[in-house]
Amino acid sequence: MLRKFVIERDIPGVGLMTAPQLKDAAETSNCALAKLPDVQWVQSYVAKDKTFCIYLAADGAAIQEHARLSGFPANTITEITTIIDPTTARG
Repeated sequence: MLRKFVIERDIPGVGLMTAPQLKDAAETSNCALAKLPDVQWVQSYVAKDKTFCIYLAADGAAIQEHARLSGFPANTITEITTIIDPTTARG
């Protein structure tokens, strides 16, 4: 069973990347993912010098392997154990 993780990546200047540069980065990630059956990329949030990526994976080691293959750092890997949103207040 795949578990959900958030990965914090320190990538200086990532928030200034152009659409073609982001496309190239996504292609690089996809090539690494094609080699890893236990890892799925859900989405990423791009900030000034960081990305916050949501992944499904068997474990943190699989995410580290994606980082190694893609060349993108995985500075912090945190498993997501619960999701809440505004509707949680309704019970």
